[in-house]
Amino acid sequence: MNNVALPFESFGVSHRGCVRELNEDSYLVEPETGLWVVADGMGGHDAGEVASASIVDHLATIGIASSAPDLRARFEDRLSRANAEIRRISQSRGVTIGSTVAALLAMDGRFACLWAGDSRVYLIRNDSISQISKDHTEVQELLDKGMISAAEALAWPRRNVITHAVGVSDEIVIDFQQGEIMPGDIFVLSTDGLTAHVTDAEIEAAAVSATPQAACETLLQMVLARGGTDNVTIVLVKIGEGRDGAYPGPSRAEG
Repeated sequence: MNNVALPFESFGVSHRGCVRELNEDSYLVEPETGLWVVADGMGGHDAGEVASASIVDHLATIGIASSAPDLRARFEDRLSRANAEIRRISQSRGVTIGSTVAALLAMDGRFACLWAGDSRVYLIRNDSISQISKDHTEVQELLDKGMISAAEALAWPRRNVITHAVGVSDEIVIDFQQGEIMPGDIFVLSTDGLTAHVTDAEIEAAAVSATPQAACETLLQMVLARGGTDNVTIVLVKIGEGRDGAYPGPSRAEG
């Protein structure tokens, strides 16, 4: 672990929105361990809330890793435990429940984003926003195959049907992207309640112009003002400037 690291500044918000009675999203902000997570539960009748909470509760036990590979291994171990617990709950209730997950891991100047479902991770770097994650949805698969256009995807009747989630099968299907952290990077994790109402350009504008807390609150108010048709959860992580060009790591986390 680096002795000198760039500071993290992070914040998270979650809201049931304007339509749903329950908030089945969960999130985790753990800068000390280099972990940030959003999870969007599904199943109805509070089962989705149970699934997303299981993911967050297990990931909260990761503790301080000895290296970036150790952090990744701890993450996958806890996610596997959550998957098994959700499977047990599903079987006891006789229903299928599950949850998306989107996570950012950061340590020793490296980051890894891991996800299952349609919760997203964005990276804002050099005044440009890019979506690091790729939605696990039916509509994304149709787009990838060239069977529908981007314009058609926006109004596709099954656009919210996800193809992977934690808890729906014995084996977890999870994708990841990794890379180097740069000073000034901003990561935005969100459930689809944000992206249903707010554009990527609006996310970028809010994130670069304010602290993580203010940016999260601004984006949340935008969602609510536009109808908030789903639960919405936003976690924002800003990477500060370190001494001597050092890279970030949990050893000097703030948040």
